[in-house]
Amino acid sequence: MSRLKEKYLKETIPELMNKFGYKNVMQVPKLDKIVLNIGLGEAIQNPKALEAAEGDLAAISGQHPVITRARKSIASFKLRAGMPIGMAVTLRGWRMYEFYDKLVNVVLARIRDFQGISRDSFDGEGNYTLGIREQIGFPEIDYDKVDKLRGLQVTVVTTAATDEEGRSLLESLGMPFGRS
Repeated sequence: MSRLKEKYLKETIPELMNKFGYKNVMQVPKLDKIVLNIGLGEAIQNPKALEAAEGDLAAISGQHPVITRARKSIASFKLRAGMPIGMAVTLRGWRMYEFYDKLVNVVLARIRDFQGISRDSFDGEGNYTLGIREQIGFPEIDYDKVDKLRGLQVTVVTTAATDEEGRSLLESLGMPFGRS
């Protein structure tokens, strides 16, 4: 069992039951999944960008990414429906906990002039989305083999009903929120 899952079971559940007055352990919010997404607008002109991004995302997540395709055509971007324009990975179970642990304790700590992440990026239902500007913050990425810096979007999906419950869950699992 991962270190973070043990922390959730031993510390977070009792803490949240106290704070929100839950009567049952099953009411306590938990991490559901983490979705990693890279948008590749450059893939329209440069098909090799897909391969490089796929390698990076597979190294970061530990599983094979799915290619996302355009839903509709946009002439001004020279984009047709069905063209590959991104990559996504959904992490669940132990991989999700391992990734979250790595994100909080390694990747965010490597960001220069880090002041904490925004408290406002919740969607109203307890899910949090975070943008990372460059993939080189992850320890699996070899800086010398990077062809281009790419950002990625990390969405942490929880079972929380409100933003306050989601924020409390992520805070107790170590997410470094900035001062508001």
